[in-house]
Amino acid sequence: MNQDRRDRLRDAAIEVLAEFGGRGLTHRAVDAGADVPLGTTKNYFPTRDALLRAVAERCVELYHDLPGPVPGPVPGDRESLVVMLRTLLENVAGPGRSRMLAYLELQSEAARKPWLAAILDAIAAADFADFEQAQRAARLTVTPHRAAAVTLALHAAIPHLLTGGPNTLAASGLDDLDRFVRDLLDTVYEQAAPRVVAETAR
Repeated sequence: MNQDRRDRLRDAAIEVLAEFGGRGLTHRAVDAGADVPLGTTKNYFPTRDALLRAVAERCVELYHDLPGPVPGPVPGDRESLVVMLRTLLENVAGPGRSRMLAYLELQSEAARKPWLAAILDAIAAADFADFEQAQRAARLTVTPHRAAAVTLALHAAIPHLLTGGPNTLAASGLDDLDRFVRDLLDTVYEQAAPRVVAETAR
């Protein structure tokens, strides 16, 4: 099958999923979104599960194409890490909005479809490993638990950034992403500093 058309259909499916949610993901809607003849999407992805799999696999590909945290330059210090994390969060509500909305819809579907959860697990596992690597490269006092806490906080921020409720953004500190990232790193790492000193003294 034509790979360019296949990718065009998968990209259109991401947009459909982002705009209309899981119930709106139909073959007809993707045909319309990709501006192709009726029935084209069904020829490539005969069932809804096949279409969901195609969208998930495309999200994995797009994830690996992102410029950070890995691949791409890793932050060499704390300030570079702040810039990287802030930029990633800014992307959520900007250029990456459709992909992230589609990904959240896929996660909801995956709660009831183990085969889909297995595909998405590759993204989540890589995310934790990549963010830990970035924190180590920034010369923070990293442990797996501290690195995971930062990553979980970033993940938790995503739905709020996508919905953009001003009261929620203000309450969570997400109305100032630079300050949010700095406070997050301070909370996870500065509070850990006394313990590191004590352990070193032993």
